Amino acid sequence: MIDPTIQLDSSSQVAIAILHQNNGSSRGTASLRFLMQLRDDKPQIRYPGVWAFFGGHLEPGESPERAIWRELQEEIGYQPPYVRYFRAYRTEMQVIRHVFAVPLTVPITDLELNEGIDLRLLTIEEVRRGDCYSDRIGQIRALAQPHRQILLDFLREGFSIADEPET
Repeated sequence: MIDPTIQLDSSSQVAIAILHQNNGSSRGTASLRFLMQLRDDKPQIRYPGVWAFFGGHLEPGESPERAIWRELQEEIGYQPPYVRYFRAYRTEMQVIRHVFAVPLTVPITDLELNEGIDLRLLTIEEVRRGDCYSDRIGQIRALAQPHRQILLDFLREGFSIADEPET
C-alpha cells in the first residue's frame, strides 16, 4: 500500500473521493449511494462526458489528504466531517490515484457544482451496470471504467463505512 502522507511528485498523483451516503435506518448497503459527477464533454480532459469521482491533481508539496479536502471544497463547496484513506491505485500512465472514503452528510441540493455537467447519487445497481441517467442532459452516460472498478473493489472488500473515527 502507498502511504498517503508521503509526498511524491505532485504532477503524477491525484486524490479522489468515494463520497457515500446511506439514507437507510440500518447500516446495510440497500440504501447506500455514491455521489459522482458527470464530467464536462471536452475532448482535452481525462474521461470526458462520463460519470467519475470528484478530486484532482495534487499541488506541489501537498499531501493526498490535504488535496482531497481542497478539491471537495473547490468542486462542490463541501467540507466533510472526516476523510478515510481507502487505498492507492497506479494507472497505466504511472499516475497514483489516492482514494478516500468520504461521508456525504448533506443533501446534494446543498452542494454547488463548480466543475462538470451534473452530479448524482448513484445506486449500487447503477455502479454494477456501469451507467447512469443524467436529468440535466437527458441521457444515459457510462461510468469512467477505472472509477467503476474502484467502487466495485470498495463494495467487494467491504470497506467499513459504519466505523466513524473518534472526534
